[in-house]
Order: sequence, then C-alpha cells, then structure tokens
Amino acid sequence: MLYIGLQGLHDYQEKFLKNSGVRFKVQDTDFLSDEGIIAFMSGFEHILVHLDIDVLNAALFSDTYFANPELVGDGAEGGRMTMEKLADVLKLIEDHADIVGFTIAEYLPFSAQRLHNLFSEMQIFRK
Repeated sequence: MLYIGLQGLHDYQEKFLKNSGVRFKVQDTDFLSDEGIIAFMSGFEHILVHLDIDVLNAALFSDTYFANPELVGDGAEGGRMTMEKLADVLKLIEDHADIVGFTIAEYLPFSAQRLHNLFSEMQIFRK
C-alpha cells in the first residue's frame, strides 16, 4: 500500500497503520517523488488505484468534505494536491504499471445536491 498525498494523522490513525505494518510518510510539505512512486510500483505486477478525493485541495476542488463549511469534521487535515498534480501522478502510474482496478472515495458533489434541492421545489420537475 502506498499513500500519495497523505496529510497529518490523528494518533489513533498513526497507531493503526503502524500496528498493521503499513509504511507511510506524511506529505505535509512535499509529495512523494516520481522516483519513489515508480520504485514502489516496481515490486508489483498489477496495481489497484484507490483515489480519495479528499487528497485534493478543497479551495481548488469544491466536491470534497473539507469544502463544505456546514460540516464539522474530526479535525483531520484536508488535502493539498492540485488537479494538475493528481493528473501527473495518475499518468505516471498508468505509464509505469498495469492498473487492474480503480476506485474513487469521498466524492461529495455538494453543489449538485443544493441544485437538486432548489429544483425539486419547482413544479416543472415534480411532474
């Protein structure tokens, strides 16, 4: 398992990862290097990518938990990655690995939900 874009952890999260034998590096100043990512992937024939949308900077991508001011989180830090950096990382992975699976978590389209709520009050959409 390789975390790319991992931000600060709560004590219980860090303890869980360590107890589970998962190697990790908090990337609060710099992301993992391309070389580090490639070196990790070289040990595997196939790669599964799990993209947690919260890796993205909420100021630049609004469909994350951290972009909704109405929600109160557990104090976890939001992501700092840009869409451009994410695109570069995904291209790097695709160019150097056989991606056999891809999952996306925590995509939260709050604006779409607000529009849905707005339009659901209009008679034309209730027929």
